Amino acid sequence: MNSHSKNLGLGVLLALASALLMSLIAALIKHTATLASIEVIVAVQYSISLAMLLPWLARQGIQVLRTERPGLHLVRGLSGWACFYTYYLAIEHIPLVDAALLRNAAPLCVPLWLLCWLGIKLNGLRWVPLLVGFAGIALILQPEGQTLSFWHLVGLGSALSLAGSIVTTRQLTASEPTNRILFYYFLISALAAAPLALLNDAPIPSHAWPPMIVIGLSVWLIMWLYTQAYRYAPALVLSPLSYSGVAFAGYWGWLFWDQQPGLLTLAGTALVITGGTLSVVLAERGPTRSLD
Repeated sequence: MNSHSKNLGLGVLLALASALLMSLIAALIKHTATLASIEVIVAVQYSISLAMLLPWLARQGIQVLRTERPGLHLVRGLSGWACFYTYYLAIEHIPLVDAALLRNAAPLCVPLWLLCWLGIKLNGLRWVPLLVGFAGIALILQPEGQTLSFWHLVGLGSALSLAGSIVTTRQLTASEPTNRILFYYFLISALAAAPLALLNDAPIPSHAWPPMIVIGLSVWLIMWLYTQAYRYAPALVLSPLSYSGVAFAGYWGWLFWDQQPGLLTLAGTALVITGGTLSVVLAERGPTRSLD
């Protein structure tokens, strides 16, 4: 096996590990939501993540936080917080596979952000995968085939906000170091999560703390795995692999909660995965405009 193939295989392995861990955390969140509110879980997650960057800040000094793009950090932080908050709310109320699939529809929502945020328009074939993917989302939003499900709409909010996080993060990485981006992200998200957590003044049982701490620490590991995967393999290969997390989540939902997707959900899943994968392929192979 040559070096290129070995690196590609390692990138794929890391991406699959990231998707598997995210699905396990989703299952843990669904369990933990019976012990503590989603608002508290999110606040604890971001507090732990922020605390883990304090040693770096102590070594580098406060001057390392100086930035010329505070507005972009604010949008990135709020969109990242909204993604996790809506995703966790959806996990609490709908099947795991539905929540995971809606979150992974983010690539289909990126063009909406590009249009509204940067004025970048799609042309020609780029609309085809989006129409296919959103047709799938329409099926998933009506799991009974009659009326829209409110909590499925909340899950779609996680895709819309994740797409905003993707776009703004890519802009920030052009001029900002990784740890500064992460620090502002965790700080802004923790501040956004705190008021909602304080409004939920119900006592937190002691046995709720271990899973919440695991959730918080796992965010770091997931980010590391995902980042390392992109060191070894291109987005064209890795992006479609994120949909493996949908299969993992579906398995945990069936194993622990006996959740079995209906025909409409399965059909919607196929369309979203097809649309999302084609969208990535066209973006990688066709001409694109920079986000910078």
